[in-house]
Amino acid sequence: MTRLVIVDDDPMVRTGLRLILGGEPDLDLVGEAEDGRRAMEVIRALRPDVVLMDIRMPNQDGLITTELLLAQPDPPRVLVLTTFDADDMVLRALRLGADGFLLKDTPPPKMIEAVRTVAKGEPVLSPSVTRQVITAATGGRGPRRPQAQRELARLTEREREVAIEVARGSSNAEIAECLHMSVATVKANITRVFAKLGTDNRVQVAMKVRDAGLL
Repeated sequence: MTRLVIVDDDPMVRTGLRLILGGEPDLDLVGEAEDGRRAMEVIRALRPDVVLMDIRMPNQDGLITTELLLAQPDPPRVLVLTTFDADDMVLRALRLGADGFLLKDTPPPKMIEAVRTVAKGEPVLSPSVTRQVITAATGGRGPRRPQAQRELARLTEREREVAIEVARGSSNAEIAECLHMSVATVKANITRVFAKLGTDNRVQVAMKVRDAGLL
């Protein structure tokens, strides 16, 4: 059973998420908070596995709250919810170590799948968010193709295929199905891609794939 806490200053959003997630037998919505300060109290008391975190909130925003949470021992997974698919705060949350990013208008089945994926320790990146984060991070400039192509040339053909799927925002399970691999093999390939490209997360991989012109 995955224990969840929702953190959002909009009561309508919290209600919607409660309706979407509350009926799933493997998800237990144990608490809610309307801002970051209250969230810290709720999370310390309830110790959830996953926190659905809004970014823009009064008193203490989601960025500060995420940073404080992830500095603690054995922190929960943080799935950032954003209304904006091009938001510099999403980039900042990524650097802080958030486990995933979803738009608030993500269809309910995808929302449920994302929570389950993050709970298993796998990152989730909404394809729309991924594209906008890459564009924002590169300042809208043209791709740095020669350097990126040299870096991608270090990958095997299979690793390159996995990297491209990562750049498309696919989860490990989706990559496994698409490329006819086991999830364990996908994880092993992603680990090698990170090492060969000198990257720490999926968005960095996606940026290099984009720069190399492979999307």
